[in-house]
Amino acid sequence: MYEAVHAHPDGDATVARYAHTAAESGFDGVVVRTSEALTQTAGGDDSPRADAAAISEEYGVDVVDAVEIDAESPSSAGGAVGNHRPDHTLLLVGGGTNALNRFAVEEPRVDVVTHPMDGSGDFNHVLAKAARDNDVHVEFDFGPVLRASGGRRVQALADLRKLREIVTYYDAPHVVSASPQSHLELRAPRELVAVAEQAGFDADWIREGLAAWGALAERNRERRSEGFIAPGVRRGPYETDR
Repeated sequence: MYEAVHAHPDGDATVARYAHTAAESGFDGVVVRTSEALTQTAGGDDSPRADAAAISEEYGVDVVDAVEIDAESPSSAGGAVGNHRPDHTLLLVGGGTNALNRFAVEEPRVDVVTHPMDGSGDFNHVLAKAARDNDVHVEFDFGPVLRASGGRRVQALADLRKLREIVTYYDAPHVVSASPQSHLELRAPRELVAVAEQAGFDADWIREGLAAWGALAERNRERRSEGFIAPGVRRGPYETDR
């Protein structure tokens, strides 16, 4: 199971600090939403994948380089997707408005639409079916449930339940997170499952959402490998030029 984190400079903890805490908490990996967090390494290599591999080896958890696009409109989001898609294992697009939610679920190059119910955003059956057809995962962020209080927490729970109803009915793929801004906000998988169960969510469904981050990373790494031709088709050792 994986957690998707905000690392420095977007968050308050480094990738290494997250990896250390994630290993102690029982996670298999962390998805680093902040692309800038993995651009510098001690060896001078500014490749995000090289840095992620070094941290993974040191702490024994998978570190996935990702980028979360926070755009004001679908047109600006579209340009950012084109620019960032070749450089990152996972590509996330922040929702929160009807226009951005629709853009994200209708764009096959997007892996995850994040916080779709924030702001003025809504998520209906049309978007759920588009997410299913384009294999865009819908994020269920339990961060506000864990860290907010009063009316904000009540509203966050109501939004998550509404989102679950539409996503599960149309069998759209999903991921689960607590979107920590610091390693101190990172919660073990069993803790997330326990909180979600108290809110009326199925434990296996939550575990599936936590594991989906890793499955997406594995799929995309395969597609970016030199031997990949198409899903289920790889370049073998006996290929010859004609």
